[in-house]
Amino acid sequence: MVTLKVMSFNLRNDYSPDGINVFPNRKPYILEIIGKEKPDIIGTQEVTDNMRAFLRDELPDYEVFGCGREKDYHGEHNAVCLRKEQFEVIEMKNAFLSFLVNEPGHTFGADQSSCSRMYTYLRLKHREAAPFQLVNTHLDHVGNRAKQYGMLQILQHLNQKDEKWILTGDMNAFPDADPIRLVTSMPGRAAIDCTAGLGGTFHGFGRAPAHELGKIDYIFTDAECDPERSYVVPDEHKDGIYYSDHYAVCAFITIP
Repeated sequence: MVTLKVMSFNLRNDYSPDGINVFPNRKPYILEIIGKEKPDIIGTQEVTDNMRAFLRDELPDYEVFGCGREKDYHGEHNAVCLRKEQFEVIEMKNAFLSFLVNEPGHTFGADQSSCSRMYTYLRLKHREAAPFQLVNTHLDHVGNRAKQYGMLQILQHLNQKDEKWILTGDMNAFPDADPIRLVTSMPGRAAIDCTAGLGGTFHGFGRAPAHELGKIDYIFTDAECDPERSYVVPDEHKDGIYYSDHYAVCAFITIP
């Protein structure tokens, strides 16, 4: 049995016109946050190719997994960072949220945006616990139906094995939305929203008023977790520079 510290962290891509909050300016702060928090597992979102290289080069204690979502396997990643020497990777898969699960660059159609979406899947073994599954994803930001399809696809994958699982990600959905209820109300295998007691997680580099922050970043599990131990990582800007436009969230999950 082992208790793992798990983080979900939307790093904000590096190609948006973010003024002083462009990615190069945020690099030191991101490293400071990860160094301070020392999570065992980090599920990231919006990581482009050069951001993945940054994580790989600047986080020597972590192994980085994942690929881009576009047809050439570049573009935004849902990169997973694992603490080295803690985990054996039994299986790894990059799966695409579409009716063509093994082909990058596709969408479900319907109400989905033009952005393709995907998830990074890892089956892991910690030296002190049984094998478990991990998925990290970033659901569509437009289509509710596309979000539901994507979540159903992920849950179907996770529930093929009788093993505990962890799901991290930017779900682009509030807690009362259908894609979130799919996770927490599965018949016979309902999961815990480890972040249930947390407030809003998207702040738009401090532009969103506190009372309007929306919770869209989550950590779910069907293993043991006390949501009261979970927390939002503060983002106290430095001269107007934030570590991201989302708060990172952390939870403690016990794998038997």
